Amino acid sequence: RDRFWVDEYHIDALRVDAVASMLYLDYSREKGEWLPNRYGGNENLEAVEFLRRMNERVHAAGAVTMAEESTAWPGVSHPVYLGGLGFSYKWNMGWMNDSLGYFSEDPVHRRYHHDKLTFGLVYAFSENFILPLSHDEVVHGKGSLIGRMPGDDWQAFANLRLYFCFMYAHPGKKLLFMGGEFAQRREWNHDTSLDWHLLDAPQHAGIQQLLRDLNRLYRDTAELYQKDFDSEGFEWIDCSDSEQGVIAFVRHGADARGTLLAVCNLTPVIRQGYRVGVPGQGRYRERINSDAKCYGGSGVGNFGAADAEPIPMHGREYSLNLTLPPLSTLFLTLE
Repeated sequence: RDRFWVDEYHIDALRVDAVASMLYLDYSREKGEWLPNRYGGNENLEAVEFLRRMNERVHAAGAVTMAEESTAWPGVSHPVYLGGLGFSYKWNMGWMNDSLGYFSEDPVHRRYHHDKLTFGLVYAFSENFILPLSHDEVVHGKGSLIGRMPGDDWQAFANLRLYFCFMYAHPGKKLLFMGGEFAQRREWNHDTSLDWHLLDAPQHAGIQQLLRDLNRLYRDTAELYQKDFDSEGFEWIDCSDSEQGVIAFVRHGADARGTLLAVCNLTPVIRQGYRVGVPGQGRYRERINSDAKCYGGSGVGNFGAADAEPIPMHGREYSLNLTLPPLSTLFLTLE
């Protein structure tokens, strides 16, 4: 029965590991260890047909499927009737590798790696992507997410808060493995429980509070999810300020009037009077400031809101005069 897990256990989703090893006949094989398909290529045609059939049947049962697929195989999450493999979603391994590599860099060197933050938008809408900070990143000697953040303890936690905010603002569905939501310090161990006692420390409780607030913001803000797979749902404000380590972009929902502005300061320097172009006039309210004291930050901010001024910036007629906290993300919405 090819729907056993869905029919008998009533699961909601299936994640298929190592799809690339199924798709390519020469995967991890040397010359002479594999035979080409009937057309002379290295594609495993039988595996492709199996995956398409599996996805059609699982979807017909009301469940979704996710592919952990690490190559540029086209149409992994496209419908079968359009020539795709039929998965609901594909893990964005490129985003994970680039972003985790970037945030592991000391901020003084990040200006030389700015493209790791921005390159993902070149292909972000080619598949239905999930942004995976998965179990693979906290096992086999890799340590923990907080353990890979640079700087002293304060900077490490600020970096992790910034990273999580960047993930939530970025197009794509979100995946965070257990323990990340309160910054477990040691590598995950399947033989023991999570280190819940860490929540007695304010900095760990602050990470948990931030994730709670990010989830609520995500649920209540259509701009963060409605057009995840549509280029119309994303707009760069500025992606080129590598010297100061700042990026700014807007997320759009189906309602053209709704916008959410995300501004990331990727350095441990407070930026006073930083001007950011915005789509229109009005008051922009801070929805989340990852440097807020309740998250373990220093409490630098903009007193909850900023008014757009008729001063052109970034190709727009209006702009905000912002104070950017160190190693932080600001989420602002137009009232």
